[in-house]
Amino acid sequence: MAAHYLEFERPIADLEAKIEELSRLSETAAAGSLDDEIEALRARAQDMRREAYANLDAWQKTQVARHPERPHFVDYVGALIDDFEELRGDRTFADDQAVMGGLGRFRGTPVVVMGHEKGRDTVGRVKHNFGYARPEGYRKAIRLMELAERFNLPVVSFVDTAGAYPGVASEERGVAEAIARSTEKCLMLQTPNVAVITGEGGSGGAIAIAACSKVLILEHAIYSVIAPEGANSILWRGARTAGEAAKAMKITAQDLERMKIVDRIIPEPAGGAHSDPEAAMQAVGDAVEDELKALLQLDAATLKAQRAERFYAIGRSGLQ
Repeated sequence: MAAHYLEFERPIADLEAKIEELSRLSETAAAGSLDDEIEALRARAQDMRREAYANLDAWQKTQVARHPERPHFVDYVGALIDDFEELRGDRTFADDQAVMGGLGRFRGTPVVVMGHEKGRDTVGRVKHNFGYARPEGYRKAIRLMELAERFNLPVVSFVDTAGAYPGVASEERGVAEAIARSTEKCLMLQTPNVAVITGEGGSGGAIAIAACSKVLILEHAIYSVIAPEGANSILWRGARTAGEAAKAMKITAQDLERMKIVDRIIPEPAGGAHSDPEAAMQAVGDAVEDELKALLQLDAATLKAQRAERFYAIGRSGLQ
């Protein structure tokens, strides 16, 4: 499959096209005659990628967060969760595949795991509704968290959605109420919970499963109350660009850490999580394991008190 290049990666794409062309020529040229030149170009491409990703602005990070080749929920489950058993349905209306979840073992520890799944090809995206969850998706999440409490299991959430599904049927079935109930359950959960923003963390659709004891975020992921395009349309009637909106909204991992909205940034490989998914998922696993070890030492009352204090503290510094 051809690599997907973002707009700011065009110089890298051109260089890698040249590398590919030289590689083809080397097959017909004298053995080893082009090896040094190819290796030099590969080193240059890696340096360009590293430099580009070290200086991304908010809009470029938004593009990276939406990259179709970033690891998805099913990838994290495959890499980090053993003996995964998916649980489907909300026991009320239907099964929403935009939110998936179930039971498994995370590095030997039994856990409940859940998250948004966008799908990777056309069939998958339709099946998972592009990660836009309906009310039954969040009611499924509540059911999973109740199961975690019943069996005293920690919860790990992987967040990657542009937002909840805003369609008429979704509104008719009470999507706002479902999001509110899911957020409440996260906050009041009597077992440890850790959320990882792996790509987009959009609006209430994200916070419904991210109101956790610890909120981690990948280096080039974003977390926002609305998409930059939506903010530009609503606040400025389209008079500015989505890039200007992204900068003003402070949605990058670095901005969020400074404002204490997230607790920890997980570094990504040079070139983003999509350039080396295995390394990115390993880093996520290490960070989650580290946070869970500390949280598993706390009792239910302490977990709830610390979670409450964490969220009450957001924004206080701006009021002082």
